Amino acid sequence: MLKHWALAPRPWQLISQRRQFSTTRITWARTVNPSSSVTSAKWTPNSIRTGLIARKRGMTAIWDDHGARVPVTVLQLENCQVTKNIVHVRPDRTEYHAVQLGASDRPKRTTTHQMRGHFRTAHVKPKYIVKEFPITPDAHVTVGTTLSAIHFVPGQFVDVIANSIGKGFQGTMKRWNFKGLRASHGVSVSHRSAGATGQHQDPGRVWPGKKMAGRLGGERTTVQNLPVVRVDTTLDLIFVKGAVPGVDDAHVLVRDAKKKMLCLANANQAKGLYESVLPKGVDDLPFPAGTKEMVQSLPPVIEAPSKRSSPFIPRE
Repeated sequence: MLKHWALAPRPWQLISQRRQFSTTRITWARTVNPSSSVTSAKWTPNSIRTGLIARKRGMTAIWDDHGARVPVTVLQLENCQVTKNIVHVRPDRTEYHAVQLGASDRPKRTTTHQMRGHFRTAHVKPKYIVKEFPITPDAHVTVGTTLSAIHFVPGQFVDVIANSIGKGFQGTMKRWNFKGLRASHGVSVSHRSAGATGQHQDPGRVWPGKKMAGRLGGERTTVQNLPVVRVDTTLDLIFVKGAVPGVDDAHVLVRDAKKKMLCLANANQAKGLYESVLPKGVDDLPFPAGTKEMVQSLPPVIEAPSKRSSPFIPRE
């Protein structure tokens, strides 16, 4: 006669069943057709579009309508294409939607076999960098679509994400903007010192997180609310006002500004300020994305009008 414990499932059998259930759920989420969720091609304040992968080409200066000099950073797209639409069902039954992009073509011989199959499925060339951008369910883009610089409209605001330039081991004055010690009397060969860092016998140690000398830079940095000044659709150039983290020719991620675009649009929509949903001078955004097909009907260079009065005319 079999004992009761012999009829009960073994622990490894339960783990196997759980693993199969999770795998089935993830597979079902991957096979969902994202195009079925796209019901409208119109941007709304609740929509979150995909970003772009660009290369930082350096800084220059342009002059606006009034002749004022504007420092800008030039970002260039290198065959930025959609490689996958991601739909994942979380354990709490909420859905995570994202668009995976690849940029900068690379030789096939330097690409791993796994990534070759991934790019072959998407019908695109192998890429140097692959990143994904969280979106709303209505902002999926067809796999294989080539995105253009017209994705961002001159006059809107963007956030730029990149790895900052590494500075190595630096002192407290450069790393934390410490004032330093006196530079004249009373201090001997310790002008740039951090000063005292410890305590008395109680607690008798240095608190965790104390600002001290250490490694500076070389970390993921986000610069927010940079205005787009000009877009060159022929060369796929995006001119943003201000500085962008990273070295020249480094890959950067560009997306719609969370604060001055998405949050402000939702707030103005709720207040009924429909004319202030988008920044001044921006009527609409390409949705779900700005593609190469849109470039055919647009001028090669689009520039945002100046948002201020002429600085050379005296005020009354």
